[in-house]
Amino acid sequence: DICNQIPGCVGEFIPLCHLGLLALMAVYFTENRISWVYVQSLRPETEIISPDNPSGFKLDVPEFKFNRGELYNLSITRGTLTPEERYIINNHIVQTILMLSHLPFPSHLGNIAEIAGGHHEKMDGSGYPKRLKREQMSLAARMMAIADIFEALTASDRPYKRGKTLSEALKIMTGMCRDAHIDAQLFELFLREQIYMQYARQFLEPHQIDTVDIEELLLKAGR
Repeated sequence: DICNQIPGCVGEFIPLCHLGLLALMAVYFTENRISWVYVQSLRPETEIISPDNPSGFKLDVPEFKFNRGELYNLSITRGTLTPEERYIINNHIVQTILMLSHLPFPSHLGNIAEIAGGHHEKMDGSGYPKRLKREQMSLAARMMAIADIFEALTASDRPYKRGKTLSEALKIMTGMCRDAHIDAQLFELFLREQIYMQYARQFLEPHQIDTVDIEELLLKAGR
């Protein structure tokens, strides 16, 4: 009876469909002289950051602007982004600095570009876009980094995640402090002066405001 054979047929049919699709793609790639592994475009010279650029950017610029090779994109070793896609994301801070540097801010706001452009730098120099270390960053830029991370972790208006509670967010930031990603002295001040609570009372949902053990966090942060 054909009905009794359907489950087995379906099990065989699906792999055959995949094989057929792969065969069609292989023919298309071959006829159009497109590599199955590499479908890439060299990055134009205008998009390559010179080592002696006046802004001091030190991003690792991928050789290729994109790579749409099927195997390449299915072989991401870490996370969900290729190096080319990660560069596009990281490059937003370069554009931020360039844009703000050309705006006519009054003299007392002359360092806005440096403050906004430094919130992805890390105290150990492993951040971006200039790989600055703590002593190379202004106080305001180091404060901005902490504020940006705390806001991002607790924000409840992001479609891809829920807003974390105070204890969850500060636990994550404690690890970042221990790993020299954020300024340890400023983070201690952020906790002891309960700056996080001042923000929470204004902007967080009631269920996000939970108990925080400051001393335990500081101990884990190495303070």
